[in-house]
Amino acid sequence: MTTPQDENALLPATRRALLHRIAVAQNEGRTPSLTAAVARGGEIVWTGARTSVDGHAPDGDVQYRIGSITKTFVAVLVMRLRDEGLLSLQDPLEKHLPGTSAGAATVAQLLAHTAGLAAEAPAPWWERTPGSLRPELADVLGDNPGLHPGGRRFHYSNPGYTLLGALVEELRQDPWDRVLRREVLEPLGLHRTGPDPVAPFAGGWAVHPWADVLLPEQVEDLGRMAPAGQLWSTSTDLARFALFLARGDDRVLSAASLAEMRTPAAPPEPGDLASGYGYGLGMQIQYWGERQVVGHSGSVPGYLANLSLSVADDVAAVVLVNSISGVPIATLGADLVRIVAEAEPRIPEPWRPLPEVDPATLALAGPWYWGTQAFVLRLAPEGGVSLDPLAAGGPRRSRFRAAGDDAWTGLDGYYAGETLRAVRRSDGTVSHLDLGSFVFTRTPYDPAAPVPGGVDEGGWRGLKQGDELTAGA
Repeated sequence: MTTPQDENALLPATRRALLHRIAVAQNEGRTPSLTAAVARGGEIVWTGARTSVDGHAPDGDVQYRIGSITKTFVAVLVMRLRDEGLLSLQDPLEKHLPGTSAGAATVAQLLAHTAGLAAEAPAPWWERTPGSLRPELADVLGDNPGLHPGGRRFHYSNPGYTLLGALVEELRQDPWDRVLRREVLEPLGLHRTGPDPVAPFAGGWAVHPWADVLLPEQVEDLGRMAPAGQLWSTSTDLARFALFLARGDDRVLSAASLAEMRTPAAPPEPGDLASGYGYGLGMQIQYWGERQVVGHSGSVPGYLANLSLSVADDVAAVVLVNSISGVPIATLGADLVRIVAEAEPRIPEPWRPLPEVDPATLALAGPWYWGTQAFVLRLAPEGGVSLDPLAAGGPRRSRFRAAGDDAWTGLDGYYAGETLRAVRRSDGTVSHLDLGSFVFTRTPYDPAAPVPGGVDEGGWRGLKQGDELTAGA
């Protein structure tokens, strides 16, 4: 009998394939050092590194700057505020942080980069100049921060996340990084993650494009822009963070709220649509073939970082390098996920019967018909149900959570947020299911159910050769 630890352990061939992939990336990308980690089944199952930091191979404890992965941490803080009822994602920023020139943008738009704000702060280049040059939000936004109508298009905005950091500070009355330490890093055990480097850490380098020589990169405190890319972390800390993003932790953020963050929230640009790129609430969403990979990449002068997570495969990968060019960081992260997922497919959880079942709900299980389209209602844990089309590739597949007697609320798909109800006759028997005004019956066009438009009294019929194809004939 295998234990969960045995099931998670990687085979030697998989470990070698992972090492080969990062070795090729470090060699071809000409980066001074590279460290990586893979997690699955709730634990870190592999770490690897190439070349050296301070004379030794960088292990999972060496810090690198992670750039825009900082945004995902900030988004978690904002979602915590939402879940506590301190704000709504539809609130305009002005409601909680008055006086900015971007006050009409909603919290959701800022999280999803659809507020129409500029991509960068006004010159000089904020990643290579001291944050003291931008002491106020007005210095970050500039004179004309709005480039596009809010909510109309995806336009990545670093200043937008500066505003979200300021929003956290306003509602918590504490610096955002201190809130992050207290509410996220400490509960998750991410002790090597923070706004400032703590030895051992990797220095950042520029690699000459046409010669194998290096130039040290300067490291700046980003000041007001810090929520867009200030954090330092390690491969093992980020792997633990990836496990949290997949499963949730009620001390920090629920699995349901994290699933919301992983859901596309921004309309893709045409080029992004072709490449399978989207954005949720603080999380990038990419499709590599049929595999959905969520997470985030980051870059600041001297560093590249990537966190890639396939929830379906239960595999996450982290890659950190100390140069800003040469390594296709998102492709590398997705490749590490793919290597594990394809070489060692996820072992499903054992099937187990439900611990208890409501007889009234059980009586609803089985086939239902919307007109002539066949669906099946199945019971799910904790009183939930699913309604799935029987035809392969059929539309409108949804899961529902219990919402009282004979009622369920849609969780995803076409019916997300809609109410499914079992409508009963006066004698208590079920007449039909009502779902957003759609009537589902036990037989196609059941004449005993109140089908909108009614059912022809002549019923179902055959058609002999020469008969007219006329309704009511």
